[in-house]
Amino acid sequence: MPRIRVEADGPVVTLRLAAPPVNAIDSVLREELAAAVRELADARDVRAVVLYGGERLFAAGADIEALAAMGPAEVRGWNRALQRTFDEVARLPMPVVAAVTGYALGGGLELALCADHRVAAEDAVLGQPEVRLGIIPGSGGTQRLTRLLGPARAKNLLMTGRTVAAAEALRIGLVDEVVPAGAVYEAALAYARGLAEGPAAALEAVKEAVDHGGDAALSTGLALERSLFTGVFGTADAATGLRSFLEHGPGKARFGDTAPEGGAAPDGHDEERDDTRRRTT
Repeated sequence: MPRIRVEADGPVVTLRLAAPPVNAIDSVLREELAAAVRELADARDVRAVVLYGGERLFAAGADIEALAAMGPAEVRGWNRALQRTFDEVARLPMPVVAAVTGYALGGGLELALCADHRVAAEDAVLGQPEVRLGIIPGSGGTQRLTRLLGPARAKNLLMTGRTVAAAEALRIGLVDEVVPAGAVYEAALAYARGLAEGPAAALEAVKEAVDHGGDAALSTGLALERSLFTGVFGTADAATGLRSFLEHGPGKARFGDTAPEGGAAPDGHDEERDDTRRRTT
């Protein structure tokens, strides 16, 4: 049975971890995840991705039994491969949403950190408990957690190995949304569907600007932003968005295959707008 199930819902694809009982991240799961992500990276019809571990839990971490049997050289190669795979998840050009149920611990949380938006169940538990095993996170936990929470909060979680409940995770910014346990996947899917209706090139540019510009000097980040702004300005979605704004006002544009060619606004109205509203953002 595959350990990564790829489920398409129109332009939204779910990558569902299916390695019971705890979705432990081992070499087989990693290889299947890597193969699925590489295929998605070049899929022109995929506009958003959801990471999901099922109703019971997201992922409880790496396969500790397998890790304990490795020597330093072997674990170095295993870790390099897992880092590379998680980085490929983070670098997917389309938005990625994590639907976190139950436990997201160790490598499971590191995978969730690769997403652009995290929806958690109100009874979810998250953490990086590696220090309690005498090791540290090795697949992005020390780096992505620090960039997300700041050094002090990241060190607190990393040095104590403590877990946090969903309410605290929301308060410190570890997750972006908390919903009832039975509503997590639908909430993540709804968010992904909303993004999938947006301008694909602009969303990809936003992701690149934030992810890569944030690690650089301000001047470098601004140069990247300027280059990306210029690039998306020539896309069909930009033409649709600008024309829709001028003709129908803000918030009416429909992008991609659903974009109108002109005429009445999507709600059926074509009322006159004042010059200020028509020519400013």
